[in-house]
Amino acid sequence: MLSTRFRALALACLSALSGPAFAQTPATPAADAGYVPGGSIPRLQGNIAIDGKLDDPAWQGALVQEIAYDIQPGDNTPAPVKTIVRIGYTADALYVSFHALDPDPASILAHLRDRDAMFNDDWVGVFLDTFSDHRRGYELVTNPLGVQGDIIRDESNTDNQEDSSWDGKWESAGRITAEGYDVEMRIPFSTLRFPASNGEQKWGISLFRNWPRNKRHQLTSHRVPRESSCFECEWGKYTGLAGAQQGRNLEIVPTLVVGKEQTRDVAGSAWHSEKTSIEPGVDVSWAPSPAMTLNATINPDFSQVETDQLQLTVNNSFALFYQEKRPFFLEGADYFNSPFNVLYTRQIASPDYGLRVTGRSGGNTYGAIIARDAEPQVLVPGTQGSGFSALNEKVDVAVGRYRYDFNTHFSLGAIGTFRRGDDYDNNVAGVDARWQQGSHTATAQFLHSQSEYPADIVNIYANDLGNDAKPTGDAWRVAYNFSNRNWGFTTWHEDIDPGFRADLGFIGRVGYDKSLVGGEHTWYRDDAAFNKINLYADWDITHGYDGQLLERELEAQVTVQGPMQSQIRLHGLTRVAFWNGKLFDEHYSDINANFRPTGNLQLGAYVQAGTLIDQDANKTGRRTMVELFGNINIGRGIAMDWDIIRQRMRRDGGTAFEATVVNAGGSWQFDPRQRLRLTLQGSEVLLNQALYPQTTVNATARDWAAQLVYSYKINPRTALYAGASYGAFMDDEHLTLFGNTRSVFLKVSYGWQP
Repeated sequence: MLSTRFRALALACLSALSGPAFAQTPATPAADAGYVPGGSIPRLQGNIAIDGKLDDPAWQGALVQEIAYDIQPGDNTPAPVKTIVRIGYTADALYVSFHALDPDPASILAHLRDRDAMFNDDWVGVFLDTFSDHRRGYELVTNPLGVQGDIIRDESNTDNQEDSSWDGKWESAGRITAEGYDVEMRIPFSTLRFPASNGEQKWGISLFRNWPRNKRHQLTSHRVPRESSCFECEWGKYTGLAGAQQGRNLEIVPTLVVGKEQTRDVAGSAWHSEKTSIEPGVDVSWAPSPAMTLNATINPDFSQVETDQLQLTVNNSFALFYQEKRPFFLEGADYFNSPFNVLYTRQIASPDYGLRVTGRSGGNTYGAIIARDAEPQVLVPGTQGSGFSALNEKVDVAVGRYRYDFNTHFSLGAIGTFRRGDDYDNNVAGVDARWQQGSHTATAQFLHSQSEYPADIVNIYANDLGNDAKPTGDAWRVAYNFSNRNWGFTTWHEDIDPGFRADLGFIGRVGYDKSLVGGEHTWYRDDAAFNKINLYADWDITHGYDGQLLERELEAQVTVQGPMQSQIRLHGLTRVAFWNGKLFDEHYSDINANFRPTGNLQLGAYVQAGTLIDQDANKTGRRTMVELFGNINIGRGIAMDWDIIRQRMRRDGGTAFEATVVNAGGSWQFDPRQRLRLTLQGSEVLLNQALYPQTTVNATARDWAAQLVYSYKINPRTALYAGASYGAFMDDEHLTLFGNTRSVFLKVSYGWQP
């Protein structure tokens, strides 16, 4: 809590700032004096230059607010630092400024970074619930140097997802001062979706400040009870914004991608060049109303600029999940969320065209996608494994999602995904419901699928498909969650038929039913070094569709938060697991810890040891796994990160396998627009062939890859990327590590608003 003396000093510094905007700074009440956020957002008179200098006279007419509460680690205690916020608008944009005081400006963390890569810094932000329905929110934040981060918050699901893949088009600037730092934002109304109205708007707004020191303090303009299970429900209520206009809100983004790739199969042989690829395309975005957005794309660039994180496939029978990174699918992705993951847009691999509509009106939320995919693939799931297979034919894709909110507590939804080719068909349709009130949340979903597969898919996956070229099935799930200040309880049951297929989603396991019961207790120790302790445990059981026990598991963990922004988790698990016709006993324990010894360095480690199944040998062994991860900032613009994982399985008197995966890289941000990124990836798997007599495996497999990308971004739509990559591998047939792939590419896009 701030002392009276420091409060007086902070206010004195504030009133002493030069410039007309602060010449008459009105006093704002402190948190412990009953400060209540909210009010009417006024229309500003005059122009404001977004330069981080709060000296424009128009700021004098803005609504003044304070970020007054510490909600983490504090319990709505007075904020340890003072932050004055001003909010106003013009006909086409919302304006927000932050005057963030700091008792030690030298300790402010501020780095030049790529978009959405500055969340470990000091930052301030405005969170907007533009429909005031506690369902979907925008989070727009800026660090002291003006680097932007933006997130879509989805509270319509139990886990309250935050998606940083959305990139809005808005302006920001910041500067560090002798008293702290100042930030200005201009958020065009064309970037936001809100109810169409000629009168006043009513929005929920949270003003937020991240103050990372020995502990990471989360400061807000409003109280947030620890027992609250709906963050958006606690935001302040604001009116005003009468006459807010989105303008023509039409954007055309032509793109050009040029690339060339070379490969070879044997070390020392000539490189074989693929034909130089020149791919023009165009994306069009139009919002005919503030609550609806239409998107179209022709010959889109659905490539991604940076490589995926390398994952280890050893001793894993299920397909790997990779995050979507392609811009066309990222905007409005939360409109298609549902309890089951029935839309995984990376299943639309290479479309010739795409159309999308998303919108909200009253209690209605809807979205639809139509595309034609030239290179589709199928995720064929099973009870104990899954894999991808190419379809080798073009398919038409259609997706529809609708949700109706009866009130802030209850909603019903429907979703359908449809994919059709010459001799292929997959249709999924279902309904879902959500109810949330106070500490209680309940969700449910039911889905039905009908499919038809070509002969080559049936032959490859005969065991999983059961030689059935036309599988059908249902999937359903019900869940209940209770959460208050100190206690939590969760239980759910899901059942998926063996014939259920969601080929546009990511459901890698079918033919089972599973039930889980879990609970937790949290202790808060606000004045202690280790200020939060959470104890969680759950029990679950899984059966196959034939009644076979697949898994019975009991696990528990304790998580502690402490100094140096540290978090330590101790976890233990014991289970009976079915694999390849046998039941095995598995058990392991692990520890996961990370901390920041300085503001510019994060270190972390994960260690696991126990008895687990070696799937290729159909035996158990002693497996150990060690992961070391972290990141470091050097100066304002240089950053490095690393993640190294090493596994070892010992059984039958020897080491069955050793596997290592490395993901590392660094970036140099020259200025807010220019960045150079180097990514290094590598893996090595060593197997003892004598301990795998029943299988044919490589004794050694090694690969590595590097990618260098330069980017120049004027905004999320107008950018240039130039890059090169190189990859190499070795195995039992190629005993020397040699380069086998290399490529270069150039990508240019321009966001034109006529």
